[in-house]
Amino acid sequence: MIASPEVVAVHVGTIAPLGPKAVPSGYRKHAVAGPVHAGEFGLAGDAQADLTVHGGADKAVYGYPLSRYPDWAAAFPDLSGIFAPGAMGENLVVADVDETGIHIGDRIRSGSALLQITQPRQPCFKLALALGEPRLARTMVRRGWCGWYYRVLEPGVITAGDAHTVVERPNPDWSIARFAEVIAAQAMGAELLAELLAIEGLAPNWQAKALRRLADLRRAGP
Repeated sequence: MIASPEVVAVHVGTIAPLGPKAVPSGYRKHAVAGPVHAGEFGLAGDAQADLTVHGGADKAVYGYPLSRYPDWAAAFPDLSGIFAPGAMGENLVVADVDETGIHIGDRIRSGSALLQITQPRQPCFKLALALGEPRLARTMVRRGWCGWYYRVLEPGVITAGDAHTVVERPNPDWSIARFAEVIAAQAMGAELLAELLAIEGLAPNWQAKALRRLADLRRAGP
């Protein structure tokens, strides 16, 4: 029997000092035992310090695969004890699926909320601050161990133990793993850029980047 994806933990966090320079951050989160309301800009009780790069409707909720933590522990055995749910600053810990099985634009029913996958995570310096290892961000990008962001299409309540069910998949060729690989390669030709523009549900900032790069290529000519 194949297991169905499930939200095994829900995390929220307030803004608190992070690292030796006490950088304000909402990275540190704690598990919530009961139901949590998911609204347009995220989960109730969750906060982001730098809204220029975190939060917003297209990064309202951050999901991370439970199965990825053993990979991190194997890659960084000296830090294996810290790789557990919540370590990546995620809101939802999802079992029985990873970046290869989640696609841009997926509409997902979890509890009474309807979510949509918008983009992979691109790690900033706070990942290293939180876990004390400067190589983590580069590893996340290189290996595609990035998790994914959701927008909230229909507000509702999510509780640990709820299903994580894909109800619509408009872009079966665009898994989070593939999109993360494209980002890491930093090589986008005109054909690929045009394809990005047509991906339903993709975060608008990525479509804007694709449009600018496509315009640059066309101005440069053959």
